[in-house]
Amino acid sequence: MLYKRMDIEKESPEEIGYDTIKYNLSESSVTDLKMSELGLSLDNLTLEYIGHRGKPALRAAIVSDYPNLNKEHVLLTNGAAGALFIINSSLLTPDDHLIIVRPNYATNIEVPKTIGCSISFIDLSFEEDWKLNLDNIESLIQKNTTLISITTPHNPTGMLMREETIDRIIQIAEQYDIFLLIDETYRDACFKTPYPVTASKSKKVISVSSLSKAFGLPGLRMGWLITQDEIIMERFLAAKEMIYISNSALDEEVAYQFYKQKELFALTINEKALQNFQLLKAWLQNEYRIEAVLPQGGVVCFPRFKKEITVDTQKFYQVLTNKYETMVGPGHWFNLPDTYMRIGFGWTDELILKKGLENISLAIDECIC
Repeated sequence: MLYKRMDIEKESPEEIGYDTIKYNLSESSVTDLKMSELGLSLDNLTLEYIGHRGKPALRAAIVSDYPNLNKEHVLLTNGAAGALFIINSSLLTPDDHLIIVRPNYATNIEVPKTIGCSISFIDLSFEEDWKLNLDNIESLIQKNTTLISITTPHNPTGMLMREETIDRIIQIAEQYDIFLLIDETYRDACFKTPYPVTASKSKKVISVSSLSKAFGLPGLRMGWLITQDEIIMERFLAAKEMIYISNSALDEEVAYQFYKQKELFALTINEKALQNFQLLKAWLQNEYRIEAVLPQGGVVCFPRFKKEITVDTQKFYQVLTNKYETMVGPGHWFNLPDTYMRIGFGWTDELILKKGLENISLAIDECIC
């Protein structure tokens, strides 16, 4: 595999330095939590090799709401990114075919590209409210199609698939004996996803999630995948063991103690995100040069400059970053024109978000052609 760095990672806030960004609207998660906020008890933790599948109590807790799922259906991974790499590298070879939604989180696309499989894209569009056309999926299926990959709630648009849409895709996957990967990292973020974890619906579905985006713990690198297929789970476990054997005992214990009380944190986290969402909506209503499909899930929005407005986008991002110390996620992070931008509204506080949005408007003022 020939690895190539992704723009979204090269240009990320953590790479260029958080201290260089005063108004950070590029983050796609909620506010990061501090260890002091978690009330942990770690003195008796032994820093040993741990079970390769992950802490049994945490795995059981993750699926405790689903009678047909148990801890054996859960594999703990190094973040959702680790889960996605394990799934793609386990299921795809250069001889396989993948169907994937685009735009998407870069890893979901770039890892399969690196593997060298053939790829058919289902392109979502602003004009169709970023909604998935089911007819497109079935028409793209080939004899060697191994995997369909979707994301809901969707990054970067905040689009949420309806449950009946999910169920129809599952029917297609079952009919053609294809695995369906659903990246559900945002299911608990801001807006509650109204249907169950999709891996509970079928053996052909693989769900992925983490504690990073919705709960403010990206530094733990704690994610998971869920599948009812015992054979494919064994392959995923083999991949994990070859890559890094097991997770950190410290990370898993912190994650477990947090998970037992996660709803106490979720209430405050989501209240803040919803308040920020109202600020974003108000700004979008007043900023006549930008249009957006309002998100239904997650903590990101993907607006664009209106087509009748001509903006020097290269200058815009330079002015926004260098003069106004404000950062958003430019469209090229998602293989789209830089007339699009991803705005995160879950990470910052109210004052930072409000000023950052005002700075976007000021930068537009300076860059209209």
